[in-house]
Amino acid sequence: MTIIPAIDLLDGHCVRLYRGDYDRSTVYDTDPLEQAMRFKAAGARRIHLVDLDAARGKGKHNREVIRELCEKVEARFEVGGGIRNDHDVEELTAAGVDRLVIGTAFARDPSIIRRWTERFGKKFIAGIDATDGTAKISGWEEDAGISDVELAAMAAGNGAISIIYTNIKRDGTLSGPDIENSVRIAKASGLPVIISGGIGGEEDFRRIFGNKPEGIAGIIVGKALYEQRFDLKRVLALYQSEAEEAQEEW
Repeated sequence: MTIIPAIDLLDGHCVRLYRGDYDRSTVYDTDPLEQAMRFKAAGARRIHLVDLDAARGKGKHNREVIRELCEKVEARFEVGGGIRNDHDVEELTAAGVDRLVIGTAFARDPSIIRRWTERFGKKFIAGIDATDGTAKISGWEEDAGISDVELAAMAAGNGAISIIYTNIKRDGTLSGPDIENSVRIAKASGLPVIISGGIGGEEDFRRIFGNKPEGIAGIIVGKALYEQRFDLKRVLALYQSEAEEAQEEW
């Protein structure tokens, strides 16, 4: 499994939301570039970026920040938030983004990943964010009208290379990851699943890596890092091997 530190961008700042609530955001006094460089120095080879402004679909985005990170930090970047048309994909691909996480656009039209894959290659991850089994879209502010399992079942057939699954009720809470439902999503899709939301400390890594849950390929970590609940360099040294990097096609 791969451990993927996250940077959530809102108005150019590093922030964390509580259960996806924009009105309950914590702004960290850290420049995104400095933060990405720290992650890289600790040994991270992949960094997860979320453009929270773009995710809301109100005309704002953080793409200049994303471009700077891709240019100045030697890591693989995956980006989610507000990727809804060809121009968005072209802009982020040109910026150097390695993986694009498609959430709202995928939920509204699952075939869009297949069309983009035919044009841009196999670089698209289906982002499935859910509350009580119901998928959410538009920055988690709207119901998608479909269950998380139904959406997962459509991902592989439409060209997604993996899924990032977020239990919104766990996100930003430090209460532990939703391993059970993440495995359910992996079984429904047949794709590698990256767990997102709820990591609270090193004990969660011991639990996940000790149990080796079927279909789980990666873990995204955010708030616990910013709250200094574990040491990233230590966790990467303990649980992530260099040999896995060559196999990381998802």
